Amino acid sequence: MNFEVWPEAIELGRMFAAEGYELALVGGPVRDLLLHRKSHDLDFCTSARPEQFEHILRRFGHDGFWDMGRKFGTLGAMRRREDGTEVKVEVTTYRSDTYDPDSRKPEVNYGDTLEGDLSRRDFTVNAMALRVPQLEFVDPFGGANDLAKGVLRTPVDPRQSFDDDPLRMMRAVRFVAQLGFRIAPETAEALSDMVDRIEIVSAERIRDELVKMLLSDRPRAGIEALVDSGLADIVFPEIPALQLEIDEHHRHKDVFEHTMIVIERAVALETGPDGPVPGPDLTLRLAALMHDIGKPKTRRFEAGGKVSFHRHDAVGAKMTRKRLKALHFDHHMVEDVSELVNLHLRFHGYVEEPWTDSAVRRYVKDAGPLYERLNRLTRADTTTQNKRKAMVFAAAMDEMEQRVRDLKKKEDFDAIRPDLNGDEIMRLLGIEPGPMVGKAYRHMLEYRLDNGPVEHDVAVAELERWYQEQSGQAEQG
Repeated sequence: MNFEVWPEAIELGRMFAAEGYELALVGGPVRDLLLHRKSHDLDFCTSARPEQFEHILRRFGHDGFWDMGRKFGTLGAMRRREDGTEVKVEVTTYRSDTYDPDSRKPEVNYGDTLEGDLSRRDFTVNAMALRVPQLEFVDPFGGANDLAKGVLRTPVDPRQSFDDDPLRMMRAVRFVAQLGFRIAPETAEALSDMVDRIEIVSAERIRDELVKMLLSDRPRAGIEALVDSGLADIVFPEIPALQLEIDEHHRHKDVFEHTMIVIERAVALETGPDGPVPGPDLTLRLAALMHDIGKPKTRRFEAGGKVSFHRHDAVGAKMTRKRLKALHFDHHMVEDVSELVNLHLRFHGYVEEPWTDSAVRRYVKDAGPLYERLNRLTRADTTTQNKRKAMVFAAAMDEMEQRVRDLKKKEDFDAIRPDLNGDEIMRLLGIEPGPMVGKAYRHMLEYRLDNGPVEHDVAVAELERWYQEQSGQAEQG
């Protein structure tokens, strides 16, 4: 078997062998070698205990050493090549874990053999090893064959494997998305039968697997596997709920299928690293996944057999916020994705009747830093099969974006403020800080959005007109 192995791996193997210890490259790096994929994070396992090999790693790692995993038998080190490439290595003593049924955290027991260590791994494609420095390939469970077939299978009985560590079920779905593999029938059956075990896994762990899945090259395949397995019913129930029963007259489309298409289209609209939305973009992909989750709650069958989903954008935004918080996404991600869901229908009014400049300003102001993502989500959401409608929509979006570019040449959209600030408002009106200052500021902001930048005298006149109107209303009241 032809391997192009990192020189650092061979060097480290020689350092361990010199002191009488076994060392083998294991797991993902071996899989990636066979797939001809690059990796600079190298995982090893060894016959030595941490206290026996710590000095070797410290000597190897010119540029870093860490021992956060010491209680699990793991130490790490890093060195930097002359070209700046960082090579990180982690070395773990052979293990033979035992699990508490109520926890996915194993009780760490050291093992004696490489084969025993490989048997506890999640899938056969990750249960291969390469002894270094001799480059002996070790594959006791047929991982290379499964890799060639594109199949995910557990090294031991899948029920035992998933019972030991339920997170492996999420990893199976993630590998479908990352590697384009399919789950072997007996493994898939065990996964579906045991989905309830995922409930002992922390929200953070589940979130991390979902993120890796969504950022992969095939997020749609991963989401479909998540739903088909039954895992989504527990970890993300809003997604399988999109599989609405299509009414007998087929007057509305399957929302789940539509969502899958939107995700694929959104991914295709991401830009390169120098563009406004460099891919893979988690915010855009989450928004594409969740943009219609309000539809099941808002579906109504109207007279004449029509189906409506009134306010599904606002309802979906609330549901999005709740689900992302439950999965422990950070505050900014929760707010950004929720706002994209809330705004995803906003542009449709432009297609029916082109907006005034003030309406264009409001759209850009309300979208804020999400403007580029919102436009891509809106374009991706237009999945009509009617070519004329699709062309009209695309032309309208092109026109609106050009208008924004033209307006931005005249004014700074990113810093739209009233022509008068709070201090000026108080000085001109002769009032103290209080609610009236806030009301005046908001009015002047609306005036700015409606009229664009105006001369200072014009802004002062508008402020005085508005204040007199407010004073008159107060006297009448």
